[in-house]
Amino acid sequence: MIDPISSFASKLSSGTVDGPARAGAKAYGASGADFGTALSQAAADAAQSLKTAEAVSIAGMEGRASAQKVVEAVMAAEQNLQSAIAIRDKVVNAYLELTRMAI
Repeated sequence: MIDPISSFASKLSSGTVDGPARAGAKAYGASGADFGTALSQAAADAAQSLKTAEAVSIAGMEGRASAQKVVEAVMAAEQNLQSAIAIRDKVVNAYLELTRMAI
């Protein structure tokens, strides 16, 4: 069985992985958590980001939040939504590839 999480964790500890990948590994636990747990945590974080953006947008319309805070929250939500769409597309493409395989 291929274990990409542990190989990624070893690259992470050796310092060969940097930037957003390092932050993502810390956020979703590169300590051996399974892929399903990491995926569900990412989905929960995306949903929370969308709720936060909505709340900040409403606060901005009421004059309780600055335009900068509203833009930052909406941009973060947009980035999470684009990531979710990209993951969905990859899953659909993988499923289609599996259905085309000869048994």
